[in-house]
Amino acid sequence: MMGRLRAETFFSDNEKQQIKEAVAAVESRTIGEVAVMVVDESSRYREAEILGGVILGSLIALILTILFFHESIWWYVPLSFILFFPGWFLFKKFRALKMHGIGNERKENAVRERALKAFYERGLHRTKQNTGVLFFISLLEHKVWVLADKGINEKIEQATLNKFALLVAQGIRDGHACDSLIEAINEAGKLLAQHYSIQPGDVNELSDEIICEDNKCD
Repeated sequence: MMGRLRAETFFSDNEKQQIKEAVAAVESRTIGEVAVMVVDESSRYREAEILGGVILGSLIALILTILFFHESIWWYVPLSFILFFPGWFLFKKFRALKMHGIGNERKENAVRERALKAFYERGLHRTKQNTGVLFFISLLEHKVWVLADKGINEKIEQATLNKFALLVAQGIRDGHACDSLIEAINEAGKLLAQHYSIQPGDVNELSDEIICEDNKCD
């Protein structure tokens, strides 16, 4: 899990095919529509970029002032201002740096809001019987959110969906993202088939391909 994770390459071609087949298998037994989306990050976290620039710039300015300018505040203040910009750029470019300054609640809210936005952007709310389910993976935060439309929520509680999300998130941390995602999809499929079994004339309303930020992850 080292380096910068990118949605387009997070799963290998073989893993993408396995996930696609798992989704198709689930949808062959239920009217539920399952979609998987992977994004690089759920938020820019601009406040963390700015805070990081301020702290780093101020720290370097303090060191320089002590070493070369006799601790003069007249040097410290302008140096802090000037050095803010390279510090800000550093936190902007290397996304993992700013994660240290972001609380877990902030990340949870960002992922949940981005997943909700994706749910509507991708039309999961427009299935005929409101049975869309989204597995949303946000790589920077290493977090997963599972959302279901109102037709699903009538029978399956969000707490149950959260268990599927935790299963996938743990798999990502352990380096078994594909296996955990497929397991969660299959477990969700069992519940969907139990409450929303396949009906004559049912059609596949959503793509089975993994979706990235703008296009399919192909």
